[in-house]
Amino acid sequence: MRRMVLALILAGLGFLAGLAWPRHAVDGANEAVTVEPAAQASPQAAAPIRRQELAEPERATISLFQRASPSVVYITSLAMQRDFFSMNVQEIPRGSGTGFLWDRQGHVVTNFHVIQDASAAQVTLADQTTWDAELVGAAPEKDLAVLRIKAPLDKLQPLPLGESDDLQVGQSVFAIGNPFGLDRTLTTGIVSALGREIQSVGGVPIRDVIQTDAAINPGNSGGPLLDSSGRLIGINTAIYSPSGAYAGIGFAIPVHSVSWVVPDLIRYGQVNRPSLGLDLAPESWNRQLGVEGSLIGTVDPEGPAAAAGLRGTVRRGRRFQLGDIIQSIDGKPIGSLGDLYQILEEKKAGDTVRVVYLRDGRRQEVPVRLVALRR
Repeated sequence: MRRMVLALILAGLGFLAGLAWPRHAVDGANEAVTVEPAAQASPQAAAPIRRQELAEPERATISLFQRASPSVVYITSLAMQRDFFSMNVQEIPRGSGTGFLWDRQGHVVTNFHVIQDASAAQVTLADQTTWDAELVGAAPEKDLAVLRIKAPLDKLQPLPLGESDDLQVGQSVFAIGNPFGLDRTLTTGIVSALGREIQSVGGVPIRDVIQTDAAINPGNSGGPLLDSSGRLIGINTAIYSPSGAYAGIGFAIPVHSVSWVVPDLIRYGQVNRPSLGLDLAPESWNRQLGVEGSLIGTVDPEGPAAAAGLRGTVRRGRRFQLGDIIQSIDGKPIGSLGDLYQILEEKKAGDTVRVVYLRDGRRQEVPVRLVALRR
């Protein structure tokens, strides 16, 4: 009996040991299977690819931006506003735009519409210093204005001037500005077209405008359009877009217009255009009369037009006695005030022009000596 009990106990212990041993062996085997193969299958980390040298066009663009961007400024226009609670009058930001340094005397060129109706303006340079600006001169008919800041000489780096008369469709251009307040943004493109015409804020057409596909957005106004040498060839002034944002077409005032307007604004505060001593009637009158040319509105009695015998329109009671109708000056047709401005921009005080006009249906011609515009 004792032997039988002992045998049963030993058999039970053996059975329990047999159950325990296979599980331990399997667990160990599983560890070997799961750990070892996983370690062998672990992928090697990809070796970093060393960046190649920048391509020559990339280096040229980077160099252009580094040279030109210190000349580009951020303009904040300010307006006066009375606080509702304290009734104190204070200056608040009303808009922003772009400009660029013209010379080492602190003159900054921008669009007139950037500072239009502002009570004051501030200019932020590339080093993030901000300076109060004074208005030196403005030409609304050209959408140009000149400000001046009193910054140290070492902070003033003007842009070199290029040429716009020899531009070609397809050549590369670069625009630097502050679109949507994002300062010193570079966009690139090409000259898309030449000889465009846009309307200025002064109501006079701006001609020979450069069209570009370089991205120009609100805030770019007044910023420079550069050629591949980093020279100024235009001032970004408008976009053509149904939404008001970039749609692939932007316009820039050519530098050949800027280069003669800005010196006049600095010296005189306005464009020193020579004068005939007359004013044209509204263009709507020409359309109503169905005339070819531009009707003379008023004539300065002491001006060169009066000395040459030209007559203006006179009101007699409830009726008008129409003046002379200018048809051409130096062979160039005159159909609007813009045409007259365009011709006079190419002249200077003291030049003599040949004026062809209609009077009572008869075509006549007279020489007129231009004088400096009176102020």
